[in-house]
Amino acid sequence: MPDSLLTPIGQHRQRHVKPSEGKRAAKRKRKEEGGESKAPTKAERPPAPDIASFVDVGLTSITRSLEKLSSGSEHPATENDATPSSASPYAVIFVARSGQSSAFNSQLPQMVAVASKLSQSTPATRLVGYSKPCGDKLSACIGIPRVSSVGIRVGAPMSKALVEFVNEHVSPVRIAWLEEAQDAKYRQMQLKTEEKIIPKKAGKA
Repeated sequence: MPDSLLTPIGQHRQRHVKPSEGKRAAKRKRKEEGGESKAPTKAERPPAPDIASFVDVGLTSITRSLEKLSSGSEHPATENDATPSSASPYAVIFVARSGQSSAFNSQLPQMVAVASKLSQSTPATRLVGYSKPCGDKLSACIGIPRVSSVGIRVGAPMSKALVEFVNEHVSPVRIAWLEEAQDAKYRQMQLKTEEKIIPKKAGKA
């Protein structure tokens, strides 16, 4: 699992991203401060680590990116691109095997297969399932309570060894009907005519 790869994201989140306390807590804090006329001081947050721009967390973000790649409305990036974009293909998508609906498990493989077909400049995206214990480790690394899926884009820093290992041990997603549709070729109808002599029946002129 990409624990060490994603750890910088969790460390940055833990040190510099303050968890939301909710509206009630914020309102109570303002009351406690009273009528102080202090100008709010906002500390500058240091930029997120480079790996953060190559990682998407959650079904919504990953699905949205796969839809863009599948539609072909944007030109996908290549392996040599140094910076990611919203159309950069995924190298690997990790998905929790437990606790997911059937719709989640059925739609994602098809979207991955279609997006991979349109991103032929890079290896096909690998779809990897992980168990609940691995999910707990991922949550701790990223710094969020629960992780249902993690997408790592092509060209992510320090991801080469992980991607090569996954590509070697995990086969690309295959969708039979998609491959049959792409291999289908138009064949013009050909009619063959044969002339046959029908013998006359006996007793007829």
